[in-house]
Amino acid sequence: MIALFFILLIPFAAAGLALIHQGLGRSRSAAHTLLATLCALAIAALVYMVFGCAWSGYAGGAAHVVRGFDWLGAEPFLGQGLYAKSGAVRETLVLCFELFAVGLVAMIPISTGSDRWRMTAVGVWSVVVAGLIYPLFSHWVWGGGWLSSRLPALGLPGFMDAGGAGVIQVLGGLGALSVGWVLGPRRGKYTQGMATAIPGHNIVLVHFGCLLALAGWVGLEGAASLLFYNLAPERLVWVAIDCLLGASSGLLFAVVATRLRYRKTDSSISANGWVAGLVAVSAGGAWFSPGQAIFVGLMAGGLVTFLVEIFELWLMVDDPGGAISVHGAAGLWGLVAYGVFAPGSHLLAQLVGVGTLLGLGLPLIHGLNMAIDRFVPYRVDMDGDWQGMDIRELGSGAYPEFVIHTDEFVPR
Repeated sequence: MIALFFILLIPFAAAGLALIHQGLGRSRSAAHTLLATLCALAIAALVYMVFGCAWSGYAGGAAHVVRGFDWLGAEPFLGQGLYAKSGAVRETLVLCFELFAVGLVAMIPISTGSDRWRMTAVGVWSVVVAGLIYPLFSHWVWGGGWLSSRLPALGLPGFMDAGGAGVIQVLGGLGALSVGWVLGPRRGKYTQGMATAIPGHNIVLVHFGCLLALAGWVGLEGAASLLFYNLAPERLVWVAIDCLLGASSGLLFAVVATRLRYRKTDSSISANGWVAGLVAVSAGGAWFSPGQAIFVGLMAGGLVTFLVEIFELWLMVDDPGGAISVHGAAGLWGLVAYGVFAPGSHLLAQLVGVGTLLGLGLPLIHGLNMAIDRFVPYRVDMDGDWQGMDIRELGSGAYPEFVIHTDEFVPR
């Protein structure tokens, strides 16, 4: 019942991210962003239930083993093995947890694709995430796969991901990076090699989304720590404490840094610092001490503050919501930080996991996105992002009666 309670908090993370994504985009695409998020969650849940869960498997379940490496689960489709099995309480809770978790991976790149990513393409991406990408890495880390089982055979501790910093956040962040590459920037974003600021339309909803995300992250970390790492129930309060400490330190670093750098506090980057702190701390969950959680959150806020600018100005990757930095970079930092702070030889194991995510995950994700784009074009037509995704794909706007959007500051 405790695990189920934490699992039921996870939708707050989805709601929070959805509000952040649409608030940092243009008003003309707000309804499209939220509906695309719901569709991503729905498609991911159905596809994962049909066959993705069979390949994720669970620790101690059937698996495909090649030369001693456990690569993929081998459970029946549609969860029939668990449905027909009595007493499999933990395994059923794992299935319930991952039905929510896979949806988060699918929805994170929607932030980067804001104002130009077609809903049909979002749906196909969600199918691929739930059917292949997430099950593969989830099995390696949480389902008894080689990152958790083979490394101890080599004298190393297993790769640790207490709250989904790698399996959920980094995979989503790498998906965001790939989607940004495939889509290209919004029209008017770059002119003569210079980036034009396109501010989000509703920062109030963004900050409200941050508060919802805090509750969702407590659910993510609490459920994962209980189900995959047998965290003692009396330690669960430290999950909530560390989440708040990490988010707070990440936010405050961004507040101070942007104030010093620009002489005005940047509200959107500060919000991203809050979420980045949550992402980074989720790598270690309750295994971070309070001081460590504060430090990890501070560094995550610093990473986001500077990486958002690097991606936008130097690498010319148009990422309206900062998902690449917030989820990808902060998640990677959290995984490494756990290796640094954990007793024993965890750092090498964590670096193996990080190398796997970057060396295998990114090429796989980008290759699949490029392949999908050839058959289901990702980007709306050339005038779509000017007209607005709400009108172009939904036929009506999110604010038809009282919002008038203009582009007087954005060259066409």
